[in-house]
Amino acid sequence: MGLKHGKYIYVKRDDGWYVKVRVLNIRFKKKGKSKYEFDINDPDKYIVLSVKTKKPPIKAYIVNEEDLPERVRERLSTV
Repeated sequence: MGLKHGKYIYVKRDDGWYVKVRVLNIRFKKKGKSKYEFDINDPDKYIVLSVKTKKPPIKAYIVNEEDLPERVRERLSTV
């Protein structure tokens, strides 16, 4: 599975695993002032996939687990 033009991110969990997450209605900016152009606190925009890896792709956007809303963190722990 590819990264599909900035629609997917990898979330680093505390146990060292990375989980692939689809973020709806966003694109990450490659240039510019802000890294995100969407509300990162809206838990309805995140779809946690069942893909888990120790080594994410080189060009993947890596987000820490603490940066996500609480409901998304609960879903991350089930993968």
